[in-house]
Amino acid sequence: MVGLSLKGRHLIDLSEFETQELRKILDTAHDLKQKQKNGKPHEILKGKSLAMIFMKSSTRTRVSFEVGMTQLGGHALFLQPSGTQLGRGETIGDTAQVLSRYCDVIMARVFAHSEVVGLAE
Repeated sequence: MVGLSLKGRHLIDLSEFETQELRKILDTAHDLKQKQKNGKPHEILKGKSLAMIFMKSSTRTRVSFEVGMTQLGGHALFLQPSGTQLGRGETIGDTAQVLSRYCDVIMARVFAHSEVVGLAE
């Protein structure tokens, strides 16, 4: 997305973004979707990795993020509490700090908005 940097920013509260920034995000998503539909996929996320933290199961959310990352050239890692330190008492914030050293993006499906805020801190 030329002219827009999301590095170090969190997509938690859309009010933290200017209208022009949101428009650029939506326009880029539309353009990428059209390229995919026309058989000309773009690998804008080539070499990027997404850590997906699932405290709350969701087949649709998991599949949509995994397929999206694959279509855009990236790789998604599925993480659930039973397979991480989250299941052994580590806070979501501590987990995020470790994951941020290895992954480019972290997404979370959790039970409460406060957990996402804790993840971002």
